[in-house]
Formats: sequence, C-alpha cells, structure tokens
Amino acid sequence: MWDFSIGRTLGLLARTFPFILLRMLVYFGITFAYIVATGGGAAIGYGVGHVSDDPTAFSFWGGIFGFGLVSVALYWVREYILYILKAGHIAVMVELMQGKLLPQGQGQIMHAREVVAARFGEANLLFVLDQLIKGVIRAITGLVGGIAMVLPIPGLQGLLGFFNTIVRISLTYVDEIILGYNVKVGSTNPWETSRQALVLYAQNGKRMVKNAIWLTLMLYVLAFVIFLVMLAPMATLFYVMPGQIAGWSFVAAIVFAWAFKAAVLEPFAIAALMAVYFEAIEGQVPNPEWDRKLSDASGKFRELKDKALAGMAPGAAVA
Repeated sequence: MWDFSIGRTLGLLARTFPFILLRMLVYFGITFAYIVATGGGAAIGYGVGHVSDDPTAFSFWGGIFGFGLVSVALYWVREYILYILKAGHIAVMVELMQGKLLPQGQGQIMHAREVVAARFGEANLLFVLDQLIKGVIRAITGLVGGIAMVLPIPGLQGLLGFFNTIVRISLTYVDEIILGYNVKVGSTNPWETSRQALVLYAQNGKRMVKNAIWLTLMLYVLAFVIFLVMLAPMATLFYVMPGQIAGWSFVAAIVFAWAFKAAVLEPFAIAALMAVYFEAIEGQVPNPEWDRKLSDASGKFRELKDKALAGMAPGAAVA
C-alpha cells in the first residue's frame, strides 16, 4: 500500500486554504473562459455564416477559433501560473511541514511569493529549471522502454510500453517535489540543489514510484467521476447554443474535470508525495553512482550540472 497519510495530507491542504481558493479561481476561470470563448465563437460564426447556405459549418469553426484563442492565451501565462500558483503553494506546504507559522488569508500568498523569489529569483529562471527537471524525468522513464529493444521476448515491447506509460504519468509531480526540496533546504543555488534532489529521488525511486502510482490512480478515478457528473449539465448548456456545437459538451466536461484536478486533486498528490520523499531521504546523501547513471542517461541532467558548477544564483540571467 501507500506510505502517506490521507488525513494528514487533507489537514495540510486545509491550512493552505487561501492557495486552494486561488487555484480554484484560476483553473475554474480558465474553464469558464473556454466555455465563453467556444460558445461566443460559435455564435459569431453562426451569425456570419448566414451569408452562405451553411451557417452551422461557420458555427463549428467559430467554436474551434474560440477554443484555440484561449489555449494560446493559456500558453503565454504558463510561467506566471508556475511561479505564483504552483511554486508558491509548494513553498507554504513545505514550511507547514517544517512546523513554521504562516500568515492567514491574502498574507499567505504574499509570503509565498517572497519565499519563491528568494529561492528562484525571476519566473523565467524557475521555468527553465522546471523544464530541465522534466527533461531528466523523461530520460529516466525512457530507459525502461529501451529494455524491450534488446530483449527478444514476444509481447515484451507492448508490456513494457504500457508499464512505461503508467510510470511516466505517475511521475508528473516529480518537478514539484524537487522545487519543494529547494525550499526545504533554503537553497541559494537551485541548480545544484535540484541536481542533488534528483539523485536522492533516483536512490529512493522504487518507494517513490509505488506511492506515485497509487496517487495517480486515485486522482484519475476521481477526475473521471467529476467528468461523468459534469457531462449532463455541459450537454444542456451547449445544446441551447446556436449551431451544431453540442459535441463540445464532451470537451467542456473534460476541461472542467481537468480544472478540478488541477485546483484540488493535484495539491493533494504533491503534498502526499513530498511527505513521503522528505521522510525517505532523511539522513541520506546523494550517491555518486546514481549521479553518474543520470549523467549518462540524460543530457538535461548534464546541463543541470553545468549550471550548478557555474554557480548560477537565483537572480542570474537566463538565456
């Protein structure tokens, strides 16, 4: 079974309620923007389409345009979401795990921004660091799939491919754990402490992946339930909109389930995995052998080491 406490994790989240509320405002705001943009685009397309013999076709492409417009906007604010929302929430959760007292209400969010700025500097540096960490994780999971290329066992490729997919999904939150480690140790060189944290994660990989898989199953089951619950009201909403866009109700239900997962379920998974990670690495030091293995397997890890050796401080410029 898993090594985390569901009750303690929920209690931790309750103490960071200002961030849970902020996440809900942001992610459900994104869902609302998708619905409005898709419906509005469909309505405009339907109106413009009356110049032709097929206004419903214009309605469909208007919905596509509205959906794409919000997706592009979301792409451009991804660094802000990472810096303020994710890293800030991680910072206050780590401090609560350390027994520190935090401000209440809006003050908690302002405090988190100060902690994140002290550890990582500007949003662009944190974003580059986050992408490097993700690159290392992708390389590690890729090694599992590579075994099937050298072992001529019938059916092994499909089996390992399926296992590799499960592991890859379960490792979604490793970068957040690494950011949490940086906050915990009070890092002044996030490149070096992230390298250490990745090595420590690899040393305890079996335990971490086991817990990550359990959490992944929990989250996706709950998200699927939310999707089923929202399918009927979304179908009703899009049915009354002009044109043939009723099929968008399926997409809208998926987006709503994603928003609920990102706002409420993901912080639970991150808090639970951080608790397991911090307990697992207690008293450990990075193993040089695992450092070598990661260097051989991942160019992103080597790049992380180069930046660490350069002693890049949080305020240093990033290309």
